[in-house]
Amino acid sequence: MNTAIIVQARMASTRLPGKILKKVLDKTLLEYQLERLYRVKSADQVIIATTDQGQEQPIVDLCQKLSVPYFRGSEEDVLSRYYGAATKYQADTVVRVTSDCPLIDPAVVDQVISFYLSHQNEYDYVSNTFPELTYPRGMDTEVFSYKILKEAFEEAVDKVEREHVTIFIKRSPKRYRIINLPYEKDYSHYRLTVDTPADFELMERMITTLYPTNPNFTLEDCLTLLEKHPEWAKINAEVKQKNVE
Repeated sequence: MNTAIIVQARMASTRLPGKILKKVLDKTLLEYQLERLYRVKSADQVIIATTDQGQEQPIVDLCQKLSVPYFRGSEEDVLSRYYGAATKYQADTVVRVTSDCPLIDPAVVDQVISFYLSHQNEYDYVSNTFPELTYPRGMDTEVFSYKILKEAFEEAVDKVEREHVTIFIKRSPKRYRIINLPYEKDYSHYRLTVDTPADFELMERMITTLYPTNPNFTLEDCLTLLEKHPEWAKINAEVKQKNVE
């Protein structure tokens, strides 16, 4: 069984263009995320799924430099891009994360994958974000089979279902068995993701403080730091997450 983490990544962003290649301590945010994802014990590979547009060349260049597998596909039909990446790299189990989560905790990703792998007879789709979010935004992890991804790719016709990889699955609770893995406490008011200049300002402070002395810092380390500096959480507290539907 091949478990593949597929990271959707592109340079375009309406609120912070080129955000994933912005640097902190001389390293891009995408590099921090890849470094962390490579520590996920229950995954066999990490793949970047970017678009076939010319503006993505810096992402491809970085993948080639770091020897990270990548796939280029449709910019708008993200579902087809994911399916193409999973097919090319022969994934049996697909783990979906997005490239705007440079602080994602490998242990959190491992927890979601491990639960899925040990409960495949009971659940088709396991995440820590749906139907409710209790983790800080930025730990988002979804796990499902290649078989279900193929079904979504072949059957989804709605524009939103093509633009967002797992909407087809989420809209079919009678067809797919769905479960959410909540965090021990609701920290969903914290944003540890990057979509705006305010998000990047917080990310810069978090990485600059944590990484030099503890590159393997955890979600709990992040939460401790935010509780120590409550004013930091206010930096991006007013940022609203974009609605998918």
